[in-house]
Amino acid sequence: MKNRSIVRFLPLLLLALLASCSQDFLIENNPNAIPTADYYKSENDVLLALNGVYNALRDNNGIAENSGLFSEERSDNTGRNDNQSNAGEPFQFNAFALLPSNSYLQSHWNSLYQTITRANYMLAGSETVTFAQPATKTQYQAEAKFIRALIYFHLVRKWGDVPLVTKPLTSPEDVAASTFREKKEKVYAQIVADLTDVVNSTLPDVQTAANKGRVSKVAGNALLGQVYLTMATTFDQANRTANLMQAKTYLTNAYSKRTFGTLKEVAYADVFDVTKKATNPEAIFQIVYRQGDINYASTIAYNNQAQGETINSLRTTTGVGGNVTPDLVKDYEDGDIRKDFSIKFANAAVVKDYFITKFRDASSAAGTSGYGGNDWILIRYADVILMLAEVNLYLGDEATAIGFLDQVRERAKLPLYAVAKTNAAYSAKYPTLKLATLHERRVELAFENQRWFDLLRFFTPDELVSYFRAKSQADFGAAQLTNVGTKDYYYPIPFNEAKLNPTAMYQNPGY
Repeated sequence: MKNRSIVRFLPLLLLALLASCSQDFLIENNPNAIPTADYYKSENDVLLALNGVYNALRDNNGIAENSGLFSEERSDNTGRNDNQSNAGEPFQFNAFALLPSNSYLQSHWNSLYQTITRANYMLAGSETVTFAQPATKTQYQAEAKFIRALIYFHLVRKWGDVPLVTKPLTSPEDVAASTFREKKEKVYAQIVADLTDVVNSTLPDVQTAANKGRVSKVAGNALLGQVYLTMATTFDQANRTANLMQAKTYLTNAYSKRTFGTLKEVAYADVFDVTKKATNPEAIFQIVYRQGDINYASTIAYNNQAQGETINSLRTTTGVGGNVTPDLVKDYEDGDIRKDFSIKFANAAVVKDYFITKFRDASSAAGTSGYGGNDWILIRYADVILMLAEVNLYLGDEATAIGFLDQVRERAKLPLYAVAKTNAAYSAKYPTLKLATLHERRVELAFENQRWFDLLRFFTPDELVSYFRAKSQADFGAAQLTNVGTKDYYYPIPFNEAKLNPTAMYQNPGY
């Protein structure tokens, strides 16, 4: 069996398991190659394994803070003009020239399935332990199921049909039997099943400040709502209305648990303020980082900072920072406070371009090493609110949709939609409420790795090609828009996976 196969033979629990709950789950405690059959003896063993599942989310080859290559750079928000570094492989993502042999693509696939493997081992192990309180077992299992569902949601949107593994694979025969692409409908059914268990569990609606970073029922409702919305808009047309109603129900459940009134009560800058992250009422689910800690600090601030700048971090940087396409820069409306907070023009001779400033920690605690305290927010209320606008739009309730849209615009200090659409420039760029909603999602959630998935949800493959090709090539640098084709709706199956079983691991069309 190739060591890069999707579902590796894992006879030992070679996982980075973490100690305790609350934010102590950042502290590593590796039991060092304990056979899995002997490992699970107590509730605490299950908790350590669960913390190992959380720890897997920190991998930048997966969905952590520096994983934008696999989503944001695929969209029209960011990219790179360097087609030489690292054999040009990173450039392939935003150039729509992705090859199955791309090593970054393989690493992304491996990371996602490693997280699923950890969740599967923890769930199986939890069944062998006697818990003092059944509710504790239910909560631990719900947390692992949420993470497994979240990762499968990434996989199915990026690749379509993918291997569906929900138990530990403890022999080469198990691995061989699981090395095939399951139809996306079954993958979505498993995601829904896992998240249904989460929303029906004994988890708290909202985690305490001490437990920020752990799954809550609000997170489960928000994600399940997005899953139903995605099914309704991307493939399950026969059940479109039913799926939209389910999406509305779960998104409304999440929205109803907020601790604020309307979105304007939470300042936009406060959402990303490292000094307020423990009390941030907008964050629903986040990956926790520890300021000043060489092992668990955030690096997104200095990674995005351009040469000659100090707004993000005290660490000196020499690169061009997080690239922002001119196409996105031009999409910010005049007076939008999110623009000045999220991007800045760097005037260094080697830059002369906009870079990302949304994620900052220039504090003395982060220091000149740039060990920042940013948490990586995966789900927040502005996202939920804009999905509610989208759902109500599709269900024909434009008044309610506009009400949700206006919450986001009002916080951004922009005219409400009824006023904005009387502006000739605005109405020309966003002639429909659907396009206005997509625009609002773009500027609200920029650089949060949502844009590519939004484009997949708002457009069919043919429409997506037309959308990109209608843009100005001058706003995309070296990435040629003429490369965009319907094949790009999905990624290619990595070469090392397809060759394991060319029939069962069939390649996506066009690659």
